Amino acid sequence: MFGEVLKHFREASGLTQEALALKIPCDRSQVARVEAGTRVPGEAFAKQCDEILRTGGVLERLWGRIDWYPEVQHPDWFERRAKMDAVAVALRQYQAQVMPVLLQSKDYAWGLFSDLASSERTEERVRARLSRQGRFLEEGGPLYVAVLDESCLRNVVGSAAVMRGQCAHLLDVGRRPNIRIQVAPAHRPGLIRPKTSMTLITLPKGEQWVYSESLDRGHFNDDPAVFSHHSQTYDVLRADALSAPESAALIGDFMERYGDHGQAPAERSDMEQEQLQRQQRRRLHRSGAHLDEEQLQRPRRRGLHRSGPRYPRLRPRS
Repeated sequence: MFGEVLKHFREASGLTQEALALKIPCDRSQVARVEAGTRVPGEAFAKQCDEILRTGGVLERLWGRIDWYPEVQHPDWFERRAKMDAVAVALRQYQAQVMPVLLQSKDYAWGLFSDLASSERTEERVRARLSRQGRFLEEGGPLYVAVLDESCLRNVVGSAAVMRGQCAHLLDVGRRPNIRIQVAPAHRPGLIRPKTSMTLITLPKGEQWVYSESLDRGHFNDDPAVFSHHSQTYDVLRADALSAPESAALIGDFMERYGDHGQAPAERSDMEQEQLQRQQRRRLHRSGAHLDEEQLQRPRRRGLHRSGPRYPRLRPRS
């Protein structure tokens, strides 16, 4: 469908495939393959064609509405998980070291595959990753709760500029009503992390799966006892991690530091970490995020004397 619409506008503009390719610029074969429906175009390709052919943004809007998922290929061992993502009604995920695929920006995903020799192969891998995000980012998407270990923010992928963009991407998608992003800070006494990154998957008919990965293999387990155990671990972790607003403040702090210094924020001492948390709380109070909590505490403070218990004064009778 996308190829037919592109061909219509190209011919209406009086351009050949070669002429359009020169203006983009790209190989003529790329235009031919997109029109024939044998190659999935990138979003940038759609935007460029809109500008050149003066379509008023038709191709970009169409690109965003088409389900490109069947056109991408995942590693054989990952196909089962990809199919689950396509129908899942809820995902709860804990991730360490590297950003979850469903939250990666395009530049971050490219950075992960920068060691591949072929740029075309890199593009295919990145497209396969980003294709899984669509249904979670659209209006009315499935519930997705992600608890990120602070190492995900601290480990640099690509460059400081890429990490700054990744942090901005987290803040953007975290505003969606079906997505919650929380951070498990590096320095928090008593916080217990799972031994490995994992995902708790709920499917339409109520099936529940625990998913984790080794180097080149996905591990699935639908044993109710196993799911219950990991679900409890996850819920306790989520309760002890930073709240979503506090996490957004921390992500914003990382974004500023990547922009200011051009490098990853250094490890902080316990005192520095405590100071940062105080700054985050002040930022949250200024934004009104804790207004309800503060208003609830005011009556309690009024009932307390500054230096001790408050006793009623005995007033002389007139």
